Amino acid sequence: MPNEPIDLWRAENQGYLMAALAEVRFALDRHASEEQAAEEPPKAPEWDLPAPPALEVVCQRFGLSPFERAVLLLGAGMELDSGFAARCAAAQGDPARRYPTFSLALAALPEPHWSAVSPAGPLRYWRLIDVGTGPTLTSSPLRIDERVLHYLTGLDPWDDRLAGTIRPLGDTPDPIPSHQAVAEGISSAFAGSAGGQGFPVVQLCGGDPAAKRSVAAAACAALGLRVQVLSAGDLPTMPSELAETIRLWEREAALSGSALFVDADDLEGSDAARENALSHLAEEVRGVVLLAVRERRPVRERRLLAFDVPRPDREEQGDLWRAALGSEVAASLDGQLDAVISQFQLGIGGILSAGAQLTLLGETSNGHSLWDACRAQSRPRLEGLAQRIEPVADWNDLVLPEAQKDTLREVAAQVRRRQVVYEQWGFAGRGSRGLGVSALFAGPSGTGKTMAAEVLARELRLDLYRIDLSTVVSKYIGETEKNLRRVFDAADEGGAILLFDEADALFGKRSEVKDSHDRYANIEVSYLLQRMEAYRGLAILTTNLKDSLDSAFLRRLRFVVQFPFPDVEQRAEIWRRIFPDETPTEGLDLDKLARLGVAGGTIRNIALSAAFLAADEGTPVRMAHLLRAARSEYVKLERSLSDAETRGWVA
Repeated sequence: MPNEPIDLWRAENQGYLMAALAEVRFALDRHASEEQAAEEPPKAPEWDLPAPPALEVVCQRFGLSPFERAVLLLGAGMELDSGFAARCAAAQGDPARRYPTFSLALAALPEPHWSAVSPAGPLRYWRLIDVGTGPTLTSSPLRIDERVLHYLTGLDPWDDRLAGTIRPLGDTPDPIPSHQAVAEGISSAFAGSAGGQGFPVVQLCGGDPAAKRSVAAAACAALGLRVQVLSAGDLPTMPSELAETIRLWEREAALSGSALFVDADDLEGSDAARENALSHLAEEVRGVVLLAVRERRPVRERRLLAFDVPRPDREEQGDLWRAALGSEVAASLDGQLDAVISQFQLGIGGILSAGAQLTLLGETSNGHSLWDACRAQSRPRLEGLAQRIEPVADWNDLVLPEAQKDTLREVAAQVRRRQVVYEQWGFAGRGSRGLGVSALFAGPSGTGKTMAAEVLARELRLDLYRIDLSTVVSKYIGETEKNLRRVFDAADEGGAILLFDEADALFGKRSEVKDSHDRYANIEVSYLLQRMEAYRGLAILTTNLKDSLDSAFLRRLRFVVQFPFPDVEQRAEIWRRIFPDETPTEGLDLDKLARLGVAGGTIRNIALSAAFLAADEGTPVRMAHLLRAARSEYVKLERSLSDAETRGWVA
């Protein structure tokens, strides 16, 4: 809109519109009565403000001829001047036809041409005029579109047909230096383009939605454009509805001077209909289009420019935290902030949201709260892809040989100190390959592999996610790789611990290539190895069948921890720790219980079942309860409980 005060412009615009309508009134009256033909037509309207009247903006942006301009005014006059209906009836010689038609326009208005009636002409193509129903095209009623009418009068409402799908971009943070450089590159690319479909489609690639919106806002501000947002999930999939949305948007963009920001970050690859709709929109829509995606998407015909929008670097993250928490608070948390920046790769939105949360709760000076707020910010994307496990076990709960415990402590140390080694000591500068911390926990079921993962998560104060392989492995070529990418991309922000349980189902020996499915299965394994080596968090694989894993795969793992089946002494220790202090027990013989040839997971099941049996009887847990629970558990295991295992349990 104009730079002059809006009220002054609206008054001038209204006067200009009324003067333009007077020209059309004169043409109608002259056509209705030859006696008025000698009268002087009204003078052409004038304007003297820097910003042009809305009518002239519409004519220029949609390429209206003088005749098409007069037809548009004919429709506007019906809404703004109560005398237009009678003039239309008089000009058509029919009291019942109190509405404009193309036939009337062609007969009464100056410089008529038949192409103005064409569907490809700007009046109909851009929906400036709606054609009602009638016996013929030229005798059908004409009505000006409501959005166009409001625009001509100086109002700027949003087209309600787009209100459900397209909305203005809200407030965005100022771009950080690295993002400002991207914004300047985008604005330069658009400024040097021919316009319309000569504009390239700009793809903003990366995993930080707030950063991409900030870049889009800065780039469009430099071009003097507003930014309107369309979620790819709201795209209509019916071709006719999609075409109508595109047409209405193009008109709206021309009227309001807007760019379209299409948010496709969360568009699922399985939604083929919306994928096709998004591709069609990117190819067809005119004007400035910015497409927010996580990874580059192909465009068949239109020119494409892709810009990576990186996450803030360490220095920029520090600046964002100081802005979010205040410089004094940030200075008091200097050590904790370094640890947070090393662990969490939060984007602009995540840092600002975490800071706002801490401020709201009054916990800005609490380092533990800062860490937990960052964990919470990094969770949402993973929650729908994996199961979060709340770790409760600690080192005292693990019953393992010391060698295995030492290896687990080494795993924790490498995760905790990776910032020192990788960044301060320069190893990250040699390349990202091999910087991920990966571990294989191998051993029979129930030997403590999942518990060890819990212990590490609790020690490192990180989230632990178990990956459900049923949602990852797919029989369709390429889908497993896509699912793995989604998991790792979602986990990267918070450096969560990923637990691939029973991983031999996914990470089996790479097969000899006999057909295309074998070839793609090997590609998936190679992709997994690549992502694990580059993943900045800890990835843990558990398996009951270590021998089923590819030896090349094992060589590329940082740690391999063998969880042995517990011997008698270890089983006795597990029994000693299995009951909480609050559980009443009576007469339990740990040496006899240790004769049961089962792993820790089964011991826990037996102890829990026995506790329920005792609670139901209102007595402490006794050997008799454990015997009954053990028999039930052995039935589940399809094993027989031998006399040697239970001899002397019950007198």
